[in-house]
Amino acid sequence: MPRQGAIVAVLALTGLASSFMFTLVVPIQAQLPELLGASRDDTAWVVTATLLAAAIFTPIAGRLGDMYGKRRIVLVLLVLLVIGSVIAALSTNLIGVIIGRALQGAVVGVVPLGIAILRDVLHTRSVNSAIALISATLGVGGALGLPISAFITEFADWHILFWLAAGLGALCFGLVLWIVPVSVLRSPGSFDFVGAAGLAVGLTGILVAVSRGSEWGWLAAPTLGFGLGGVALLLVWGWYELRIAEPLLDVRVAGRRPVLLTNLASIGMGFALFASNVVFPQILELPVETGAGLGLSLILASLVVMPAGLVMMVLSPVSGRLSNVIGPRALLIMGAIALVAAYAFVLIAGSQVWQILVSNLLIGVGIGFGFAAMPMLIMRSVPQNETGASNGLNALFRSLGTSTAAAVMGAVLAASSTVQNGVQIPSAAGFHLTYLLAGAGAVAALVLALFIPAHHAPEERHPSLPE
Repeated sequence: MPRQGAIVAVLALTGLASSFMFTLVVPIQAQLPELLGASRDDTAWVVTATLLAAAIFTPIAGRLGDMYGKRRIVLVLLVLLVIGSVIAALSTNLIGVIIGRALQGAVVGVVPLGIAILRDVLHTRSVNSAIALISATLGVGGALGLPISAFITEFADWHILFWLAAGLGALCFGLVLWIVPVSVLRSPGSFDFVGAAGLAVGLTGILVAVSRGSEWGWLAAPTLGFGLGGVALLLVWGWYELRIAEPLLDVRVAGRRPVLLTNLASIGMGFALFASNVVFPQILELPVETGAGLGLSLILASLVVMPAGLVMMVLSPVSGRLSNVIGPRALLIMGAIALVAAYAFVLIAGSQVWQILVSNLLIGVGIGFGFAAMPMLIMRSVPQNETGASNGLNALFRSLGTSTAAAVMGAVLAASSTVQNGVQIPSAAGFHLTYLLAGAGAVAALVLALFIPAHHAPEERHPSLPE
């Protein structure tokens, strides 16, 4: 077997590549209507499609990994990343780019699968630190990738962003094939296609309502139809999953108190993280003359945001060691406290670049600890042959938080905007409201973390199935 450090490094690289997809098009988002010849409402799907695909594919990929081999499904997801990137790179119209971006979103499933692989192949003493590193990549890749995307957008054709993603996917595919061992732990049975379809359609309805509600109107018929229809379908899906022999996801396991509370806390953590990704670049880049902005260029703004990712990376080995000493529940509480402090600070003092930087560094601390703790809490509470699906579900809840943050922050800033020289400019009051809402998400995560049991019952053991 390859050295365990090499396995961790390769899986961390795939995690970085997957999270990079979330910020890949951020630098060109404002120019997409002109580049693709479409309305701003329609080009919003270039971002929404990735969030939707990530939310849908992640739990499904986790279940497929438990059944057919985790490395095998990681390779399939990386192939989808390459195909989607090439489609987007060759496209000059909106539909092609949306299809490519949706396929790129599917690759986010490699993170929970990678965490499950680590649990299968690493020595017990090394697992927590390795899991902390892989989990942190969900935040690190986006933060580190933003300056790269900004630089390419500034000096080259925007299609190169997608060629870069394709090359990164191909590199990760080769390294996983070479370094990562074949999975041996399997969950027998057949795949629940009805459950997968129900989950996909239900989530699509909810996330479409959340992402487009500010444009359609929160009480408009399309918003209510998609949102309430999605909720109703997911309730039916849960009822169905409880009554079949081989469900997509064991809802009873997902309903265990530690798992349920951790997943709900994940929504608040994801909301607090992505709120900063949406709001901080805007306030940094708006001209000073608007009364709300700090006047930085796109590249300089991305460099202010980037250190949060570096903090997450540095803290990942610390998180693993801390978890061994104080436990993952305490680690999650510390992360939530750091997020609350970050938004409290920027509310009190957020009028200068260095203050935004300090707040963002605190967010890096909070996400570094919080994202490291969540998979540890999940995996100590579920059977070993369900780690892929259970971590996939946890990643889904994080995606719900991030997609909700994107929609809510956009709606708040749009509602607070005034027209200056024919351009809508968010107000300082609007930015303050976004900080309050993001801080509320962090407080919710903290409260939920406090109610997670400090101890857990011994997990069930299941026999492994040979490849």
